[in-house]
Amino acid sequence: MTNSALPIGIFDSGVGGITVLKEIRNRLPHEDIIYLGDTARLPYGTKSTSTVEQYAEGAAKFLLKRGIKILVVACNTASAVALKSLTERCFPVPVVGVVKPGANKAVVESDNQRHLILATEATTRELAYTKAILELEPDAVCQEIACPMFVALAEEGWGEGKIAVSVADKYLGFFKDQDHGPAPDTAILGCTHFPLLRDSISQVLGEGIKIIDSASTSAEQVVEVLREYKLKSDKTAVGRVEFLATEGVERFARVGGNFLGTQLSKDDIEVVDINLF
Repeated sequence: MTNSALPIGIFDSGVGGITVLKEIRNRLPHEDIIYLGDTARLPYGTKSTSTVEQYAEGAAKFLLKRGIKILVVACNTASAVALKSLTERCFPVPVVGVVKPGANKAVVESDNQRHLILATEATTRELAYTKAILELEPDAVCQEIACPMFVALAEEGWGEGKIAVSVADKYLGFFKDQDHGPAPDTAILGCTHFPLLRDSISQVLGEGIKIIDSASTSAEQVVEVLREYKLKSDKTAVGRVEFLATEGVERFARVGGNFLGTQLSKDDIEVVDINLF
């Protein structure tokens, strides 16, 4: 079994998973965290299933070598296509993805079990959220929409304002223009970038649709797993966060700081080779 003194390991294709890190940090301020952004290979969302599996396994292997007590796959695409293999390869280190916690929350929060999922191309191609929801609620109705432009808007810091609302309306405005029968009452933000566009998305979808944030639901799952496995840190001091990237530390610092809500310097980020080349 793993050691409670070890850090939490988190990886994503880039900086989007910092939204998950932030939520974990809010709930578990005394935990040490290692965050790995595979910025040399981003985005995962447009890659093939086999490529995403290869990249995810490489990132996980690297973090395991560093020494972690739990692995958080803070990438919806990697969670959609590689979570099963990662869980097997990382045993006995527990693995938490971002898809199932979001699906669970949506089912609990929904009154009519009609769900809208906003995600990357790879996640929607795998129908990851639909499969997870149907396991819990076989009669649920799900619609998955790929919204790749949301990623660029989040990274440019344009999650709010006219441009973001216009793009959201381009993707989602048809809900207002056509009769699709009973409307969904949940919208799952199936990419860790998308919480930065929450207000713009909500403005387009209108009232009555509950926004499910997979970052916060994943953080809640991490808390539960650490408790279940008796892996919560007993430290009283504020935990340390290490940021690792496979390239592009200047951009990582700029964009990651926006996601984290605090300034990052390139000196805060270690460049690592995770042998994916």
